[in-house]
Amino acid sequence: MSEESIVRHCSPTLAGLKTASMFTYKYKNIDEMRQSIRLFNRLYAPKGLRALPLRYRNDRALIYIYRPARLSRDLGHTTACRLLRERGYDTQTPARCLTHLARRIGESEQFPHEVGLFLGYPPEDVCGFIEQGSRECKCVGCWKVYGDVEAAQKTFARYKKCTDIYCQRHACGRPLERLAVRA
Repeated sequence: MSEESIVRHCSPTLAGLKTASMFTYKYKNIDEMRQSIRLFNRLYAPKGLRALPLRYRNDRALIYIYRPARLSRDLGHTTACRLLRERGYDTQTPARCLTHLARRIGESEQFPHEVGLFLGYPPEDVCGFIEQGSRECKCVGCWKVYGDVEAAQKTFARYKKCTDIYCQRHACGRPLERLAVRA
């Protein structure tokens, strides 16, 4: 995985502002890709970060970079647990939930709607999207908002500012290990 791709797609997660980020990465050699993920996990686990390939398809890997402690908190939310259980998830541990998510992603061309819970989106917005689709949302940014528009817009602005700053700093030579914070 290239540092540039990680910074471009995962800055709010690297900065500790967001639970997780996801991106597709084109690789040339699957063994090198897997080694790259193992190396990331060795280097960044002390900062509370982990990378997980959710799917390999057509020389592309769907990479999920997350903060396990935040994911555990997010998936423990009452609404999140209910939504996941309704979709067949074993909610006893985040690891079991991630295994189920990876299986669901691998079985379909489309993302399951509950993926937002794994990215730190508000459960009421994920629930709203599942129940109402895109036609009833109040606002669109990093996700479709059905609940608190003002809070979501502030979050969108923070994520954008963080991404702009991180991309600029990385372009000026700051390495990924200095951009990723312990959170």
